[in-house]
Amino acid sequence: MSIETIAIIACAYFIAAFVKGATGLGFSTSALPILALGIGLKAAMPLVIIPSLVSNSIIMVQAGHFRETVSRFWPMFLATIPGLLIGLAVLEMVDGLMAGAILGLVLMNYGVFTLLRPGRPMSDRVADHIAPISGFATGLVNGITGSQVMPVLPFLLSVRLDPKRFIQAINISFSLSSIVMAFGLSRLGLMTLDSVWISLAGLIPVFLGTKLGGIVRNRMDAATFRKVVLVMLIIFGVMLIGKYATL
Repeated sequence: MSIETIAIIACAYFIAAFVKGATGLGFSTSALPILALGIGLKAAMPLVIIPSLVSNSIIMVQAGHFRETVSRFWPMFLATIPGLLIGLAVLEMVDGLMAGAILGLVLMNYGVFTLLRPGRPMSDRVADHIAPISGFATGLVNGITGSQVMPVLPFLLSVRLDPKRFIQAINISFSLSSIVMAFGLSRLGLMTLDSVWISLAGLIPVFLGTKLGGIVRNRMDAATFRKVVLVMLIIFGVMLIGKYATL
């Protein structure tokens, strides 16, 4: 592996980890476009699994409220698994990059609309009924496009959790999806021993970036945090569209 390739991977890990630490989401979505430009998308996908899980774990420890979050949203988390398995099966029959570009448009439109016209908070009763549907749809979209943020992110934003509980809930969802995705990539022959060793070596910039981003996040109030998350959502949409347009 050349020095340039090592530098690209380390840079992608650090930037994505900083975004993760500051907003609580976005490691895979932030890292993949950088890695794809340097080493190709198929080689990049397995490289984000282990760092994503590690950054998720750091954020989850910082956020707290783990048992409370699992107790409240376990139907959503559980429903993610069959959705993801079906999504991985569908991926073989569709153009995943085009699906990602379409998802990018959805992310951008949702982020802009919500920033300009914030919706009313969803009641707990309605949220309890919608949660499993959100989980299944998130798994389905993740399997097809590789993105873990839709529709779980707008669903959790509409519940209007405080920042720590929001971060805990969405990172549990991300972690579960990453574990299932790791098995799927292994079966496709993309998750290899080499990719595991590279990922483990990259945990140093991941740890530093996540910690630094966490310092920034702890200084934001709830309203500012929500706006930052929505802006990140729009940025993710641009990245997904750009990834398709450049290929």
